[in-house]
Amino acid sequence: MRRSAVRSFLALGVLIMACGGGSSPTGPSSSSGGNTEPSATVTITASGASPAKVSIPSGGRVLYINNDSAAHWVASDPHPSHEDCPELNAVGVLQPGERRTSGNLVTTRSCGFHDHDNPGTRALQGTVTIQ
Repeated sequence: MRRSAVRSFLALGVLIMACGGGSSPTGPSSSSGGNTEPSATVTITASGASPAKVSIPSGGRVLYINNDSAAHWVASDPHPSHEDCPELNAVGVLQPGERRTSGNLVTTRSCGFHDHDNPGTRALQGTVTIQ
């Protein structure tokens, strides 16, 4: 009977470890342990992204809000590889009325962003400067 209890306890431990337990399914998690509150906000409307340029501290995040009637796919430059600042790619596709934050941006640099589905539309492009 004692051996069965030990096996059950070990199985429960493995199950708990496999399930993770810390990240939220509603937004990107912070793998760097940085700030979880946004340091800047970019609002997307029919006129474009505003402000087009934001500055945040190292470890900060950017909140993107879609106040347009169309969906927008926030992605890092360059198009189509989106590799300059992959933390921005965590925003993904925002349906009308949705909001989502980027991952923590920890490397001091400037990152361009654009709407993946409208990469040539200057009004939907911008820059995040990490200081």
